[in-house]
Amino acid sequence: MSTATTTSHDTGQHTTSRTTTQPATTPTTQIERSAANRLRTTMAAVRLAFTWLGVRKTLAPEQRTTAARAFHADRELLSASKLILDTKNPAYRAVAAVRSEASSYWRTVTLPFPEAGIRLLPQASLGTFASTMGTYRERLQEAARELRSQYDQIKSEAQRRLGTLFNQADYPSTLDSLFDMEWSVVPIEPPNYLVALNPEVFQQEQARVRERFESAVELAEQAFATELQRLTAHLAERLTGLHDGQPKVFRDSAVENLREFFERFRRLNIRSSPELDALVEQAQQTINGVEPQTLRDSNRLRQMVARDFEQIQASVGDLLVGRPRRNILRRGQTGAGA
Repeated sequence: MSTATTTSHDTGQHTTSRTTTQPATTPTTQIERSAANRLRTTMAAVRLAFTWLGVRKTLAPEQRTTAARAFHADRELLSASKLILDTKNPAYRAVAAVRSEASSYWRTVTLPFPEAGIRLLPQASLGTFASTMGTYRERLQEAARELRSQYDQIKSEAQRRLGTLFNQADYPSTLDSLFDMEWSVVPIEPPNYLVALNPEVFQQEQARVRERFESAVELAEQAFATELQRLTAHLAERLTGLHDGQPKVFRDSAVENLREFFERFRRLNIRSSPELDALVEQAQQTINGVEPQTLRDSNRLRQMVARDFEQIQASVGDLLVGRPRRNILRRGQTGAGA
């Protein structure tokens, strides 16, 4: 058994208020330092973790030998595994769907932090977050109960499909407590007792925390810029591309996803980059008041919106490339996104 614990347009006219990005009058380092201080005083660090039954098992040595023999291969160079539960089973998929939804919500309402498994949530949103996560946990537990009720049947089906690879020892006697989730507020600031106990260590910890929040500013800025570039590029491509000589069909979600991004940016924006703020504002003005069907009906409007978004996409790309970044080390991993 293995478990893993693991945020005015009309049809004929299109008016865009263009924004020319000017160099910030305040040094970037000072802007980011101010943004880091805002994060540190207004955000809570939250962790989301899941208890989950591992459904994949490595084949036993003798089973790898049998598999290698079929291909005349060296067993030591062969890696093989088996699924002990059918992940396409509706009961299992229901459990996995809740995990996916909870994780997506956690990422949607938070900002990244340079420590694995932790993200930053506005302190004012803690009550809503706790209530929503409580609902997700109830749903997960309900789905897990349904999975437990089918466990024997699922094991029997696995035995039939796995044949000689089936091993009863791979299966826990019960699924109780093997599918669960929990969230917690994680303390990040150094404890006050360090001031009296060891002032030097306290100052070192203060510096470490300050650096982590400065890194969090960079991560948030990069995440927003990358998402803006992706969304504008996608919609521009759908608006200008052709399929069999006809304009490509695009879903309403291509526009709605952008509007959701603008709302999330407004709610979580840490005001660390005047350049990025201006580009987001320009993108919002471009699509403001435009409905998906209007874009489908007006070729002229499609071309205008696409041209603006292509320019925004290029500007965001220049911002991402031209902005020097420090290496951001996470505890236990290296990466740029939580």
